[in-house]
Amino acid sequence: MTGANYLLEAGAVKILVDCGLNQGSKYAEDLNYQPFEYNPAEIDYVLVTHSHIDHIGRLPKLCKDGFRGKIYATKATRDLMEVALPDNLKLIQQEAEENGHPPLFEEKDVEELMSLVRGIDYYEEINLGDGVKAIFHDAGHILGSSIVEVQWKAVSSFQFLDSSKNSDFQSLKTSNQKLETRKIYFSGDLGNPPTPLLRPTDSIEEADYVVVESAYGDRAHEEQSQRRERLAKVIMETVERKGVLMVPSFAIERTQELLFELNELFNNKRIPQVPVFIDSPLAIKMTAVYKRHPECFNKETVYLIKSGDDVFDFPGLKMTVTVEESKMINDVPPPKIIIAGSGMSHGGRILHHEIRYLPDPKSTILFVGYQVDGSLGRQIQKGEKEVKILGQTVPVNCHVETLSSYSAHADQIGLLKWVASSKYDSKPEKVFVVQGEEEAAKTLANLIHDNLGINAIAPQAGDSFEL
Repeated sequence: MTGANYLLEAGAVKILVDCGLNQGSKYAEDLNYQPFEYNPAEIDYVLVTHSHIDHIGRLPKLCKDGFRGKIYATKATRDLMEVALPDNLKLIQQEAEENGHPPLFEEKDVEELMSLVRGIDYYEEINLGDGVKAIFHDAGHILGSSIVEVQWKAVSSFQFLDSSKNSDFQSLKTSNQKLETRKIYFSGDLGNPPTPLLRPTDSIEEADYVVVESAYGDRAHEEQSQRRERLAKVIMETVERKGVLMVPSFAIERTQELLFELNELFNNKRIPQVPVFIDSPLAIKMTAVYKRHPECFNKETVYLIKSGDDVFDFPGLKMTVTVEESKMINDVPPPKIIIAGSGMSHGGRILHHEIRYLPDPKSTILFVGYQVDGSLGRQIQKGEKEVKILGQTVPVNCHVETLSSYSAHADQIGLLKWVASSKYDSKPEKVFVVQGEEEAAKTLANLIHDNLGINAIAPQAGDSFEL
C-alpha cells in the first residue's frame, strides 16, 4: 500500500507530513475517494518530504475538503509539484470518465493548493508556533527530497524520594518539572547512495522517535559499483539482437539518472551510438526542472556541468513531446532505446511500446525501479507469460531484466544504517516502520528490534500513538 499521510498533533498545532495518493491496485485507488480520518480544515501545516505522487497526490483533495493552512517543501520539490500535480490530474480525470464518477479533484483545487506552498531551503528552521519547529534534511532520494524533523517542547517530571529509617517505604519529598525538546524524524523516502546526481542521505541528529519507510525492508540491492557496467551489458545484448530496449521509467529522478549514465557511456564509447527516445512529456518537463536546481547535485555532477558537459543531453537523444512524435518512434528501425512513463507500467506511453515489443524475442524490457504488488510492471517482472494491456492480451516473449541497484530507495542494509546513524546518546524510544508491503515492514521492524535493540513496530493505517 502506498499513500503516505501522517498527522502529528503537538499542543494546539496540527501538522500533516505528506498526503499521498494510494496506488497499485483497484482497492488502493478506491481508498483515495474515502473521507480523510481528520478534518482538513483543522490542519495548520503540511510538510512535504518530496514530489512523488504517493506523497503529494491527495493534497488537492485536501484543499477541496477545506484545508487552507500553509504547506512547506524545498524549492526544488515545489517546482516539481507544479509539473507533477497537473499531469496527475489528467490521469485522474481520465479514470473518472472511464468509470463514470466525479474526479477526485479539479484544476481549481490544484491551483488553490499551489498558492499555499512555500519553498524553503534545506536546514532552514521553520517556526510553526506553540514551540513547534521543523527542519528539512537532505534525503538523497530525488531532487529536493527531504527528511522532515519536527521539534516540540514536552514537560518532563522528576521526583526526588526521601528514605526514612523508621519506615519500610519511601515517601515523596519534592518534585520538579522542566520543558525538554523532543524530536521526531519522518524519513519520507530515503535515497540509495552513491547516486549519479544527488548528495548522500543525511544522518539523524538525535531523535526521540523515528518514522522510517520500508519499500525494500526485506531485501538488498545489487552491488552498485557494477550497475553502469550491467546497464551497458543489457544495452549491448539488445543491440546485438537488433532489438528494442524498453525502459519503463519514473519521470522524476530515474529518467534523469539514466540520461546521466547514457551520456557517460556514449562519451566514453562504451556502447554504440543508437537512437534514444525520452517518450514522456512529464519526464521532459521534469528534466527542465532538474536543470534549474544544480544546488541539489553532488560534487561530481556540479563539476561536469561547470566543465561544459550537458549531463542530460547527448547526440542521438530525441525528446518526443507530442503524440505524433511518439508514433514516429515506430518508424525508426531497431536497435533503439525507448525510455517512457510510467515507471510501473501503470499507464502512460510505455504501454503502447509494450504492446508492440513485449512479444518480440529480440527485444528487452528493463526495470530500473520498484514495481509495487498489483502493478503491470510487477506481473511482467515476476515472469507472467501473458499480460492484459489496454484491453488486449499481450504475450511476453522478450527478455526481462531488472537493475535494482538503480533504485532510488535505500535497501534493507541502507535503512538499518540510517536508523542506527543518529548521534544521540540514548536510543530513540520507538521506531515506526511504514510505507512498505506488509512483509517488508514487519521484517525491517524485527531487524531494528533484534539488531539495534530499539522498540520498533509496523503500524496499520489509522493507528495512533501518544509520544
